[in-house]
Amino acid sequence: MKQDYYKGYTEEELKKMSFDDFSKIVTSRERRTLGNIKRNPKLKKLVARIRKIKETGRDKLIKTQIRDAIILPEWLGLTFGVYNGKEYKKVTITIKHLGKRLGEFSHSTGPVKHSGPGVGATRGSKFVPLK
Repeated sequence: MKQDYYKGYTEEELKKMSFDDFSKIVTSRERRTLGNIKRNPKLKKLVARIRKIKETGRDKLIKTQIRDAIILPEWLGLTFGVYNGKEYKKVTITIKHLGKRLGEFSHSTGPVKHSGPGVGATRGSKFVPLK
């Protein structure tokens, strides 16, 4: 079976890795955000809530609206419900999600489907007889 790596580290090594060590291997933009966890009360509260859920060992959906949270190695295997403005999209954290933001996996806009204009959309369609 093929094993996944994140910047040369296996999943087991990442789970054992401290917060400071992980912040050294992510990009500078994510490192800056991770440094602000101490100053951002919403992010700090989310991390504390996740740690509490992991201690209890319950496997439940963690609903959050904090789309800009950086995904940490201690979250591997957890399932989040990330709010996209309308509903909570399920996101299960794998090694490929590490270092990215939660909002990247819960799109807030849907695909635009263009078609012909509806009745009343133009001046000419006003007089089209309806069957």
